[in-house]
Amino acid sequence: MTEQTGDAQLLRAVAAEDMGALRLLHLRHAPWIRLRLTRRCADPDVVDAAVQDTFVAVWRDARNYRESGGEAAAWIWTIAIRRLVSTLRGPGHRWVGVAGEAAETVPSAEDLVLLRIEHGDLGAALDRLSPELRAVIQATALDGLTVREAASLLGVAEGTAKTRLMRARARLRELLA
Repeated sequence: MTEQTGDAQLLRAVAAEDMGALRLLHLRHAPWIRLRLTRRCADPDVVDAAVQDTFVAVWRDARNYRESGGEAAAWIWTIAIRRLVSTLRGPGHRWVGVAGEAAETVPSAEDLVLLRIEHGDLGAALDRLSPELRAVIQATALDGLTVREAASLLGVAEGTAKTRLMRARARLRELLA
């Protein structure tokens, strides 16, 4: 296995219990997964646990990946975000109020921004974009990925991602004007 080996091929190797393939997947995907999870959770220990749990799950479940189901990076991301949510829902991760008060969940700043995007003018404009343009704008603007990372996640060339991002921005300007 080399750095040129595709993710789907690496997942097949992981399914055959090739630890080197898992190591290469980890080197390739852990940095951007950690970055995206950090944008959703400020606790680095929780993020690290979610990343570790993600690759344990990839090791255990690689045989369940189906290439016809989409990009391998998207499959791994789905595992990662589910691991983060599971960790945050687990014991020891509750909101703690003042003694005697009921614990209260306060929406994060990110949740408030996303709600405004979803239900405001920008959300309506995003809905009017083609799926390809919407995916690249969400990956870069909402998830904070670089164009290179977004291209990898979406399974397109970096130049294609740049072009789509440029077109998406121009279309959003038109729709919001």
